[in-house]
Amino acid sequence: MSSENIHRIDLDGREIVLIGTAHVSRKSVAEVKDVIAAENPDTVCVELCQARYQSMIDTETWKNTDIVKIIKEGKALLLLAKLALSSYQKKLARKFGISPGEEMLQGINSAKEIGAELCLADRDIQVTMLRLWRKIGFFGKIKLFFHFMLGMFMDEDLTEEDLEKMKSQDMLSAALEELSKAFPQLKSIVIDERDIFLAQKIKEAPGDKIVAVLGAGHIPGIKKEIGSNHDLNELNRVMPPSKITKIIGWGIPIFIITIIASTFSVDRATGIDQMVSWILWNGSLGVLGAILAFAHPLAILTAFVAAPISSLSPLLAAGWFAGLTEALVRKPSVSDFESLSEDMHTLKGFWTNKVTHILLVVVFANLGSTIGTIIGGADVVSKFINTFFGG
Repeated sequence: MSSENIHRIDLDGREIVLIGTAHVSRKSVAEVKDVIAAENPDTVCVELCQARYQSMIDTETWKNTDIVKIIKEGKALLLLAKLALSSYQKKLARKFGISPGEEMLQGINSAKEIGAELCLADRDIQVTMLRLWRKIGFFGKIKLFFHFMLGMFMDEDLTEEDLEKMKSQDMLSAALEELSKAFPQLKSIVIDERDIFLAQKIKEAPGDKIVAVLGAGHIPGIKKEIGSNHDLNELNRVMPPSKITKIIGWGIPIFIITIIASTFSVDRATGIDQMVSWILWNGSLGVLGAILAFAHPLAILTAFVAAPISSLSPLLAAGWFAGLTEALVRKPSVSDFESLSEDMHTLKGFWTNKVTHILLVVVFANLGSTIGTIIGGADVVSKFINTFFGG
């Protein structure tokens, strides 16, 4: 078969056929089916990891989500960003009457039909997101989340012809370039590293003829990298927080405590003012964040109590406590998980579904507490300077 979306590579006597698809294109689904039937490969590779494959074939996966565990592990914002991205893709797919990832499902089904081996060629989604998470910082995470949220709720007038144009390497590269200006780390981790990972997995797939079903944006990178050998273990490695991050994380609270104690030893009244300022700025802005998320009154109270304390420890976060309280008071039911995919399509649904609502409480309470830490910390330092150097 001949098509601008099909790319053939001869590698050490083996034939590799790459199919570039748009993830929400009906034409891509038909093309995947036709190519696999015509080529009759030994192995079909799909751009999925085990977790995404499992969630695709098992639609009940969300019902087993442990929301409390997610909050305790500090992954609420990570999950919200993933949900927002997934919702945006689903919204586009609904416009054209197909399911997102249907071309991957077609690749899986076609592999079964011809008795070919199935290779899940993508890197685990958690590894990709965690590698990204380690590099963009707290405010980068907030920025990325709101970027996804805006894309999720804005109504874009895309025709199916527009989606087919998105397969163009030039347009896709240009789009990634624009995104990379806002998030320089995004392309290297989400696209470039996965190009390398996919290329290595496809190269290692068994058989003399391999067909790979891939998003069109990965094709140029895979063609570039497939002739080289790469270490998958290195690409799967999630770096722990850097020493500098740990030093800053512990250094700021130690610094705040030290200058309050120093001020207190010289001027007891000013030291008390510093403590009150720290508590009020952290607590009130943590409360404001919880209120903006329409948290339960008990979760709002928890945010006020937890914010001044948690801000003095990098191991704690006000949003975790507020979110856990929200989860206990307004525990998500099975129906909340069942309606999650539908509720994510509207701002009202995203805000009222108990699953996403709990995550929003965590994020907004944390954001408020962080701003409170900056303002409260600045006020504490200002009082310290006035006490010791104000004449």
